Amino acid sequence: MSASRYALVAYVNDPVAKFVERLRRDLHPALPHLAAHLTVLPPRMLPASEARALEVLEEVCQQQEPFDVDLGEVETFIPATPTVFIRVAHARCMLELHDRLNATAALGIEEEWSYLPHLTLMKMSTEAEAQEAYLVARRRWSQFECCRSIRVQQLTFVREQEPNRWADLAAVPLGHGMLSPHE
Repeated sequence: MSASRYALVAYVNDPVAKFVERLRRDLHPALPHLAAHLTVLPPRMLPASEARALEVLEEVCQQQEPFDVDLGEVETFIPATPTVFIRVAHARCMLELHDRLNATAALGIEEEWSYLPHLTLMKMSTEAEAQEAYLVARRRWSQFECCRSIRVQQLTFVREQEPNRWADLAAVPLGHGMLSPHE
């Protein structure tokens, strides 16, 4: 078992990503760049090896066809954590995929909180900062006129290098495909 934390995300590469990245620059410029992403498996220590986790990811994700998610409203995880996010409104596929992966011996853990499909906007230092960011994000999101649906075709397995800095380990396509390691 590794001492590093791992997560599984789906990167967002459309106008939603530009919205998220602009909002982060405006509200939390000190935060290191984190690509806009949907969280499929929240950060965790692996109960098995990294290699075994990758094998299981490939097996499970080959059985999952690509799917669409619709983004809902801006919310926060306050008081649990000063994080601001956009909830995934229709999340059946994400919930099922999360549950299948979290039920495996290679990736499964007892999570601290119930899984909530979401797109993280930012994690602030304090609850007060998160409340302020939440109000701004909610107002800006209500003015966002582009499509709020995201096609999920590939997931990325990531490892935390240091706080707020994650390295891509492997792209995992949904449906039939091969694992592609990042360099």
